[in-house]
Amino acid sequence: MTEPRKNVLLVTVDEWPARLMGAAGHPVIETPTLDALARAGTRYVNAYSETPVCVPARRSLMTGTDPRTHGDRTAQGTLRMPDLPTLADTFRAAGYQATAIGKLHVYPQRDRIGFDDVILAEEGRQLDGCVDDYEAFLAERGHAGEQFLHGMGNNEYGWRPWHLPEELHPTNWIATSAARAIKRRDPTRPGFWYVSFTAPHPPLVPLQSYFDRYARRPVDEPVTGEWAENFEALPPALQSVRLYWPNLPREQMADMRRAYYALCTHIDHQLRLIIGTLREEGILNDTVILFTSDHGDMLGDHGLYAKRLMYEASANIPMILLGAASDADRVAPGAVDDRLCGLQDVMATLFDLCGIAAPPSSTGISMVGAERRDIFYVECSEGLEATRMVHDGRFKLIWYPVGDRFQLFDLDADPRETRDLADVPDHQDRLQALGRILAGKLYGSDLAYLANGKIVGTPAVEVTARPNRGLSGQRGLQYPPLPYRDPKVATRTL
Repeated sequence: MTEPRKNVLLVTVDEWPARLMGAAGHPVIETPTLDALARAGTRYVNAYSETPVCVPARRSLMTGTDPRTHGDRTAQGTLRMPDLPTLADTFRAAGYQATAIGKLHVYPQRDRIGFDDVILAEEGRQLDGCVDDYEAFLAERGHAGEQFLHGMGNNEYGWRPWHLPEELHPTNWIATSAARAIKRRDPTRPGFWYVSFTAPHPPLVPLQSYFDRYARRPVDEPVTGEWAENFEALPPALQSVRLYWPNLPREQMADMRRAYYALCTHIDHQLRLIIGTLREEGILNDTVILFTSDHGDMLGDHGLYAKRLMYEASANIPMILLGAASDADRVAPGAVDDRLCGLQDVMATLFDLCGIAAPPSSTGISMVGAERRDIFYVECSEGLEATRMVHDGRFKLIWYPVGDRFQLFDLDADPRETRDLADVPDHQDRLQALGRILAGKLYGSDLAYLANGKIVGTPAVEVTARPNRGLSGQRGLQYPPLPYRDPKVATRTL
């Protein structure tokens, strides 16, 4: 009897640090579904976002390539996808039906990047005259344009409970839409379902019931390293972040984290609906499941917020792989794998398990194969906020070109990165060795930071607070829908 071809469920969340799981030992957060998946599959603890910000991270995931190959390390929102085979392209060429549900974050927004169908939720980014499927759903339910009437910002850290009925929350809509897509599959062909939740990325608007479950308990506090205590001593890039997001008072910080955790637990519970649908349809044992995130969030650690940084809370991402029932010899149940891996490796891994050849353009490595990296390179932004990182599996070297500042952390001894070893005499050999490796990774505009093959960077500059009249991209009343306007043409922020 011929073994059924494997289905694939790839789940991503937005801005979820790797440590925010019970399986990772977090003392507060509830993630029973992810914990169960980790017990049934393999959890990769050294998984990193190649560029910890939405657009380029998703380009790595969808193309199986590093930023140098796909062409974005700065988050260019109106950059078209590169002319490279995508996950969906290759699955479809192998006979799969391919459906995406949730956030794609591509331009133009209705570019299907190889999927047969895209059921879209784009967080109210009405670019290109696009009204996405979630917005259309709200309109059909009598709430046209009301997605953001809660008043919370898309890149800020205030919070309040969700303002509409529970079934209208984007997390519920994405999970229900995914379950329906599975039930509507063509039973004669294997399926590839990409389910992309928009939370826990701000706005922080959890359901009241999920916030309440955290309100009754203490919450962990942010960590602040010795190196982060003196603002004047920080690299200009970090001073810029500190000035953009003022630190929250202790009680507000605690409630912000409760709201964030509530969004995570809500997703965790809704995942059960999707997995339950696979089970009831009789295809769970023939389905490969992979859960990951595009990047994390600092959530106040070291006085910092959001992403684009190389610290663990921003760059280290959850990565859980559950093979089909026939994959137990390749994806060990309950295993913890410490290989260095990233989003570019998802394509190679899924294709490996499904017996599909990865396209030649892929720079990824299968996470179920014998090959392993010695170094993982991460890069983000250019100019003032540029930051680069190399990781050897234990030590992490972070470099800020503006100011030519290095930080060195021993993640085995100091997983929360509280002690910078860059100036410690006993670690100079390690710093120099990793510095040479980092210099060899530089390309493009970064070559200006080299002299005779050595890193020199540029002098530090004085940093002033950036005006934020647009409130970090605050959304407004989105009905009637915005008229078409070319998103590549700058508009005044009033």
